[in-house]
Amino acid sequence: MQAIPMEFYLILSGILFTIGVIGVLTRRNAIIIFMSIELMLNSVNLSLVTFSSFMGDAAGEIFVFFVMAVAAAESAVGLAVILALFRKKQTVDVDKINLIKW
Repeated sequence: MQAIPMEFYLILSGILFTIGVIGVLTRRNAIIIFMSIELMLNSVNLSLVTFSSFMGDAAGEIFVFFVMAVAAAESAVGLAVILALFRKKQTVDVDKINLIKW
């Protein structure tokens, strides 16, 4: 059985990260932006696991667990903020939300 080269994983990670960046820059829906950020975090996790696996060191895989824990906390806080904004402004469109306006 032939092993998959490291470059394929890194190319996939780069593609996922690029899709996430495009999603953050072009979308105005807060939930879509939030999902794009999560996609970028998962892309970085894929890179960490790839390097960890190919170097034979478990440090990258352990670091992924810490990144996932931070991402879970960020998800909880981010969704709470989005829900609070929706309750106050009745929209999740970031262009229509202006909390600084008096």
